[in-house]
Amino acid sequence: MNGAGDETFIAAVKPLVDAIGGEMVPPDEAAPEDVVLSWEGSEAVAVRLPQLADSLDHILAAMERRKGKPLADLDRKAKQEVVRILEARGAFSVRHGVETVASALGVSRFTVYNYLNRQKEA
Repeated sequence: MNGAGDETFIAAVKPLVDAIGGEMVPPDEAAPEDVVLSWEGSEAVAVRLPQLADSLDHILAAMERRKGKPLADLDRKAKQEVVRILEARGAFSVRHGVETVASALGVSRFTVYNYLNRQKEA
């Protein structure tokens, strides 16, 4: 992380990195699997991506913050909308994704599958 321009760039990408549950590290500490971001011709920051299962937890936490209350406290229609958004983001391709979402919503796996099936029929 070099000059003031780098700091501005880093501040600009931080909300995205936080939203996906990533971690920002100095470029010289980047591991091979990290994503190094360059700005104005120099390496500004490296982003350490989370494991997929951790990403789902971050997505659920972000949805809770947006809704202003625990997902389990939402009404049925709002929970169905959450499931639709999560499906579009690939949440159910993650191992134990249905179980994780069901737990966050305070419903059974069967209910999550019903919500998913309703979407396909609509």
